[in-house]
Amino acid sequence: MPDVDLPFSRQEYADRLTKVRASMEARGIEVLVAADPSNMSWLTGYDGWSFYTPQAVVVTHDGEPWWWGRRMDANGARRTVYMDEAQILDYSDDHVMSTERHAFGQLAGLLDGMGHGSARVGVELDNYYYSAAAHQHLCAGLPDAEVLDATALVNWQRGVKSDRELEYMRRGARIVERMHARIRDVIQPGMRKCDLVAEIYATGVSGTEEFGGDYPAFVPMMPTGADASAPHLTWDDKPLKVGEGTFFEIAGAYRRYQLPLCRTTFLGTPPDDMRRAEKAVLDGLDAGLAAARAGNRAKDVATDFYATMEAAGFHKEGRCGYPIGISYPPDWGERTISFRTTDETVLQPGMTFHFMPGLWMDTWGLEITESIVITEDGPAEALADVPRAIYVKG
Repeated sequence: MPDVDLPFSRQEYADRLTKVRASMEARGIEVLVAADPSNMSWLTGYDGWSFYTPQAVVVTHDGEPWWWGRRMDANGARRTVYMDEAQILDYSDDHVMSTERHAFGQLAGLLDGMGHGSARVGVELDNYYYSAAAHQHLCAGLPDAEVLDATALVNWQRGVKSDRELEYMRRGARIVERMHARIRDVIQPGMRKCDLVAEIYATGVSGTEEFGGDYPAFVPMMPTGADASAPHLTWDDKPLKVGEGTFFEIAGAYRRYQLPLCRTTFLGTPPDDMRRAEKAVLDGLDAGLAAARAGNRAKDVATDFYATMEAAGFHKEGRCGYPIGISYPPDWGERTISFRTTDETVLQPGMTFHFMPGLWMDTWGLEITESIVITEDGPAEALADVPRAIYVKG
């Protein structure tokens, strides 16, 4: 066994593998190729910024998983995964950014050589990290295999968090609390938005005296004024102005576990319509949190939240939350359950979500959110403790 500083016990990795194999068995999948770096890490412990090149964890129904990736990253696998050396497979650098060969063609050859040339192979077909070219080359190299869509097969096994996972997320909560406190300490009219982002990053990475922070899977979203009518703008080098609001969508992270939390600030006096929206969102948060309890469905959270918003005169649709946990860029969601009025998923203790109410109006925006854990009994627990009201300064 390699001497590796693993974030989880070997027994926990074994338990995860058992869950994944049960799901594979239920879907008739003999070989699983998981290219999502969050799934790779959750299954093996692998942690590296190498997801811009082809890589995957391969799971069969026997033995340990295989890590497969670029040769120069194999040492990263040796230093982070729990498996033995024999389970680390690589490809040469002439496969990288090449128009003559593709790494997934090489993986196809490896699988064929292992005796899986005619297997039922599951791939994460709808995933950022598994390209159309990867799929073409894998299928071409395994002409006798049946290649199946196994998107989110691993993701669904990640939903209920272990005690250690919750410990990491609580550490992320302590970090994001400090990040929001730093924003409130330093924000002022005339401050360049880029300088405020630098303070956010420094605080998040520094963490606490007891533990440092990790990099978030999402860059800070902090549009101001009319730009805040769009939820996914980032920042620029313009100064903050009196009379404008800014929402901050940021996360604390620890050992890749993400704890997002959004709050809104206003320099000057918030307009009456923003204050009315603030009350509606705060009431909607309370209603949704009361519904977010074990045995209820994901749709119950959305239904109660949207009903509260409608009663206050604000119409919203879509989803208002999603599961969170371990993640790599470009997002921190688990891409399974949604808090929307059609999602029948039953909530279980240990599930964690970003309950994400937001209002994006014509000339301003407002975000006040909570990252929560479903408890054994009673309403969900908010993992971070940051005042929800709009922070007014200046």
